[in-house]
Amino acid sequence: MSRSDGALLAAAVSAVRAAGARMLERFEPLTRTPPDRDGVVKAILENDRASLAVGRELLEAARPDAGWVEDELEGGALPSGEFWVVDPVEGNVNHVHGLTEWGISATLVRDNVPVLTAVHEPVAGRLYTAVRGAGVAYVNGVPMRPSAKTELKAAIVTTGQAKPGETGETHRRIGQSVTAMLNAALVVRMTVPATFQLGLVAAGHIDGFWQHSDVRSGLVAGALLVAEAGGVVTDTRGKPWTLASEDFLACAPGIHREAVEVLRALA
Repeated sequence: MSRSDGALLAAAVSAVRAAGARMLERFEPLTRTPPDRDGVVKAILENDRASLAVGRELLEAARPDAGWVEDELEGGALPSGEFWVVDPVEGNVNHVHGLTEWGISATLVRDNVPVLTAVHEPVAGRLYTAVRGAGVAYVNGVPMRPSAKTELKAAIVTTGQAKPGETGETHRRIGQSVTAMLNAALVVRMTVPATFQLGLVAAGHIDGFWQHSDVRSGLVAGALLVAEAGGVVTDTRGKPWTLASEDFLACAPGIHREAVEVLRALA
C-alpha cells in the first residue's frame, strides 16, 4: 500500500465512522415505518442527506480532484480518473424499518478499478477495510479469509434485490437463480444490503453471493474485500468482473466453479 493510498484509506475510515455516528443518532430500533411508499422514500432521502452532510466533506477534502458519484443506484462503467463511490446509508430501507443491517461505505475507484474501501456497520461495531494489491482485507483490524468449502451442497449462499424498480427480466433471473441454488446449495438467503453479504463472504461466514444487477455502490466495496481476502470475483459466467459487467458473483475459491455452472445456464 502506497503512503498516499494509506492516507486516503484513513480519510475514508474517518468519513464512514463520522457518518455512521450521525446515522446511529437517527436510528430507532423500535420505530414504526411510514404507512406508504412515499413516506418510506422520504425517510430514506432524509437519511442520505444527513449522512452526506457529515461524510462527503471529509472525503472531498482528502481527494479534492476525485469525482463524486451522485446516484448510489447507478450502474455501469465510469469515465477515466478517480471517483468516490459512496453509499451514504447502505441498507437504508433497513434503517427506516428499525432493522440493524445498515451501514456506510466509501470506495475510491481509479480508472474503473476499486482501489480502497472502508465499510462501517455502526450497530454491529464492524469496520471492513481493504486496499487493492495488499493481499489482505480486514474486519476490525483482523485479517479475513474466505471459507474452505469445496462443494456447493455444503455451502450457504446469498443474493439480494439490488434496487427498487428492477426490470421484469431481472426479476425473472433472480427468481430462477434462487430456485436453481435451492436445488444445489445447503442454504440460500436473500437480503440487503449487498456489501454486508460480501463482507461475510470475505470473512468466511457465508460461502458465496451473486446478484443480477450492476448497482456499483453495492458491489465495488464488497468486490474489493472479497478479492483481497482471497476469494474469487467474476460475473455469473465466470468472466472477470468489471464495473461494466451485467451481473456479479463472489465466492470462496472451492465452490466458485460449481456456482458458475448453476448460474451460467440462466444468463
